[in-house]
Amino acid sequence: MTATLSDSTITAWARLVRASQMVIGAIEADLKAAGFPALDCYDVLLELERAGGELRPREIAKETLFARYSVTRLVDRLEKQGLVKRAACPEDARGAIIRITEKGRKLRQNMWPVYAAAIQRHMTDRLSVEEAGKLGKLLGKVIG
Repeated sequence: MTATLSDSTITAWARLVRASQMVIGAIEADLKAAGFPALDCYDVLLELERAGGELRPREIAKETLFARYSVTRLVDRLEKQGLVKRAACPEDARGAIIRITEKGRKLRQNMWPVYAAAIQRHMTDRLSVEEAGKLGKLLGKVIG
């Protein structure tokens, strides 16, 4: 059974995907130009900080919306860089807890001004406060 979509729905979908890719790509380029790691690194470090410094890998996947296998690879990279540490989970012998290190906290804090400026440049400067509010409400309806 084929769904019938309006032209406006198809246009909105295409623009949503394109806008997301363009803005994220531009922000990633700004972070890279400033010598920082990719946005996924920032997201994991931020969620660890918000959670009081530690999360289980499945909780990181849930909070960041990354696939579980992506979280494992990303945590491996972050651990090699000294940004996080793995610890045994006391409730689950097979599980692990991921803890942010002081180096990870400092990196995340140092990344924020570049990230915030990139959001400003690539999004906020293009929308009025009212437009941003409307966009936020509309996207809120899409994500539930």
